[in-house]
Amino acid sequence: TRHFKESIKFIHECRLQGESCLVHCLAGVSRSVTLVIAYIMTVTDFGWEDALHTVRAGRSCANPNLGFQRQLQEFEKHEVHQYRQWLKEEYGESPLQDAEEAKSILGKYKEQGRAEPQAGARRWSSLQALPALAYGNYTTET
Repeated sequence: TRHFKESIKFIHECRLQGESCLVHCLAGVSRSVTLVIAYIMTVTDFGWEDALHTVRAGRSCANPNLGFQRQLQEFEKHEVHQYRQWLKEEYGESPLQDAEEAKSILGKYKEQGRAEPQAGARRWSSLQALPALAYGNYTTET
């Protein structure tokens, strides 16, 4: 979670200025996806799994590695509330319709998964459910 705040700040400032922001890594599957998920969690009330599914609606190969999934789980459990407060204090109420747009995208994604069981099953099957603190001694920083 070391880079979450800096990344969230950068993405949010770009969006508030009406600019685009490309978040990338080597494959666009794990590192960049993790940062975008953290941003979505901060600007909505989504947990990490719903934020991941929202990203997968636009990028089906999105799949943070287990270490990053653990970081997102920890971020959801311990930090996201403070980040939401910080964002509100730093930038005020957002004029962006993030929560509404994300809920719409997630709803369509889930409907598509139910309507097309084979495609939906493939997309949902790569999510690794982690018990709380499953990798307490394992550290991977983003």
